[in-house]
Amino acid sequence: MVAAHNGLLTVEGEQWRRQRHAVAPMFARKAIHGFAPQMIAAAEAMVERWSSLPEGSVVDVAEDVTRVTLDILQRTIFSTGIGRDTEELREAMRSYFDTIGRIDPLDALGLPGFFPRPTRWRARSALRFFDSAVDAIIDERRRLLAEAHDAVPRDILTLLLESRDPQSGLASSDAELRVNVLTLIAAGHETTANTLTWPLFLLSQSDAWNRRVASEARSHTAGQGSDPCRHLVATRAVIEETLWLYPPIAAISRVAIKSDEVAGEAIPAGTMVIVAPYVVHRHRRLWEQPDIFDPERFMGRSRGPTHRYAYLAFGAGPRICLGAAFALQEACLVLTTSMKALDLQLVPGAEGEPLLPITLRPKGGPSMVLRRRVRQRHFPGSRGCLPTSPTGSARVRGTPS
Repeated sequence: MVAAHNGLLTVEGEQWRRQRHAVAPMFARKAIHGFAPQMIAAAEAMVERWSSLPEGSVVDVAEDVTRVTLDILQRTIFSTGIGRDTEELREAMRSYFDTIGRIDPLDALGLPGFFPRPTRWRARSALRFFDSAVDAIIDERRRLLAEAHDAVPRDILTLLLESRDPQSGLASSDAELRVNVLTLIAAGHETTANTLTWPLFLLSQSDAWNRRVASEARSHTAGQGSDPCRHLVATRAVIEETLWLYPPIAAISRVAIKSDEVAGEAIPAGTMVIVAPYVVHRHRRLWEQPDIFDPERFMGRSRGPTHRYAYLAFGAGPRICLGAAFALQEACLVLTTSMKALDLQLVPGAEGEPLLPITLRPKGGPSMVLRRRVRQRHFPGSRGCLPTSPTGSARVRGTPS
């Protein structure tokens, strides 16, 4: 990941507990619900751009969705801007993830990490860009806090700076503060963009769920009330089903701190253990029809897994993703705003093949055709998804390349 060794994502022990305790209130549900207007405004801006295009235009959904996630970051976490051109930041982020996702020949040979990797040279310029951009963000906000503290936006960046305390705050040094700001940018941009891209692809393959989500979007005004997604039941189920089929982080690594045994297998201390949500989510002992897109499994009495560790879209245990509620709300609001106005269909012949450099993304976009939504009063039953014929259903794509 972009985050360095002293950020919340990777630190251990007391340093992790201190940082986690400091940042948790910033992602409390009440705080996240307050971000709904900004999220909806960013989604509406994307829909307006799409709606200005001629009927039948082809768009790269993944590219446009990364733009909207950056827009949301600027409106919620860095409300005075990110100090750089957003297109430049988006391209640097994509270049970085593409580069570090490749296996270097020296890695395959098992050479120590201190040997320079030729395939990593391309990432160095991106890292320098990130350091410069984050330093500019922090310096500008500090200047504003010093000059007019009461007029500075009370966004997450301000809270991060104010929580800096060597004993109990998030960051005990500028380096620690910088890497946590960078972690927020990476997590709020790349993984959330994938969370938004996959449901648009899946809904283009299921007419029933496409119409159901669109109908719900027209029936309920998102963003109102204490919980802005309270009435978006079908939309939320589609998001959770998407995270189940295509978790943005498809593999989670942990290092055993002491010797253990798992299912009769000895795990020596220091062993790296890989937990793969992508595989767990398709385990036939844990899930029924694990290759079928069917959001009903996350609705009503059939909601969710039968085992607490069968659903790992945001990890599990003490280190479960702090931004889970933020990402779910963002995905629901952007998806319902898009589906209310537009019907996106996959370009004929295109496929949603999963690609795993670091995060799980659709290979080649996907490219989709824009159609303005035609109002319909009714929609058919939604169970039995990804139909290929009046009586059949199609499996989702399997192992990522």
